[in-house]
Amino acid sequence: MTDATLPDLDHAVFIRRSIELAAASRAAGNHPFAALLVGPDGEVLMEQFNTFGEKGDSTGHAERILMTRASVTYPVEFLRGCTMYTSAEPCAMCAGSVYWAGVGRVVHGISEHDLKEMIGPNPENLTMDLPCRTIFAAGQRRVEVIGPLLS
Repeated sequence: MTDATLPDLDHAVFIRRSIELAAASRAAGNHPFAALLVGPDGEVLMEQFNTFGEKGDSTGHAERILMTRASVTYPVEFLRGCTMYTSAEPCAMCAGSVYWAGVGRVVHGISEHDLKEMIGPNPENLTMDLPCRTIFAAGQRRVEVIGPLLS
């Protein structure tokens, strides 16, 4: 399996959009996290925010839901050339979903470590200090990681 050539994209534009979506997620009563999938041509294909508040699903992370949607919508060959932008570094669960969906690149705003420091031991959002790079490095295919862009 070869790695797709990933396009040059304006990461700042898409990270800003993920922050806007995170604010909308919070306004809707959810945790303030969001993600978007950008295709090889720079088109936003999908947007998703966290659904914990509205559905009570502790696995309702924006990145995981987005990857589920993407994996049933697009072939893995296409997803290899796509980028997921997210307001915060994907947790272990979300990084796994990125890996298995086949997305080629992740760009994130703040690190998982910084998130853990900010929120502390919040029982609704227990955070691991486990970088997504560590998770991807254990896999059999490359996932490019850019970030944290906002730390």
